[in-house]
Amino acid sequence: MSPSSRPQRLRALALLTGAVAMAGVLSLVVSNPSLEDYEAHAGDQLVALGTKELCDAPTLPMVVRLWIRNCPELIAAQRDALAALAGQFTTRRNLVVASLYSTRMGGQQLLPGLRLPGFDVLSLGVAGRFVILRTDASGGT
Repeated sequence: MSPSSRPQRLRALALLTGAVAMAGVLSLVVSNPSLEDYEAHAGDQLVALGTKELCDAPTLPMVVRLWIRNCPELIAAQRDALAALAGQFTTRRNLVVASLYSTRMGGQQLLPGLRLPGFDVLSLGVAGRFVILRTDASGGT
């Protein structure tokens, strides 16, 4: 290898490395999830949580449980409404290559003697995915 070709190879390697890094950053920018993406994700999570809390555990009064024939299906039918509700209580902090979503909701009265549990969730949206960083829940009464 001649002494003059070595700096050219290093320059080419530096350009290639820079191009790959720029492509990686650009792909993160393009795949940064929107608030609508987060709402859809939150709707799915709330359906799963609601099914677990209301249908799987004996949270509902016996009379209500006898009246509701298919509790999981009833909650799943509310997915869009739950997603929109989560969107109302969510703030997004756009970091260009990722986003932080902070959702605080709960404490609303559902039925006499049944209050929606409060929760605070901090999620990171990156590369089209969501990672829950922190959760804090307070029980309903």
